[in-house]
Amino acid sequence: MEATSLKFANAARSLGQAARLRDLVVPGFRSPPGIEGVQRTLRRRRGVPSVAVRLRGRPWSAVVSDMIEGVVVANGLTGAKADRVRAALWLAVEDPVEPPSTSRSSAAGKIAS
Repeated sequence: MEATSLKFANAARSLGQAARLRDLVVPGFRSPPGIEGVQRTLRRRRGVPSVAVRLRGRPWSAVVSDMIEGVVVANGLTGAKADRVRAALWLAVEDPVEPPSTSRSSAAGKIAS
């Protein structure tokens, strides 16, 4: 499955939520990297990390892996803590928490039936 901009934005949102829950720095995510021929870059401007990931022509799992690794590197995580965070971030992307629907029309339709 190839990456799309919408999937990328949703993954960035899910990773950000999961990182904040763990008191981690949430980098900005963008695409593509500014350097030709690389899949991922991480830069810091005024101390704020930014992860750029190439989407085009890559499997979705490779894109997500680069995004997750960007969070790990941006926070300087190593060893067992880095492994725990990677696992938690993969879960956040695989099973994102959707906000409850605020649509009253679907609920009203069920009651009236």
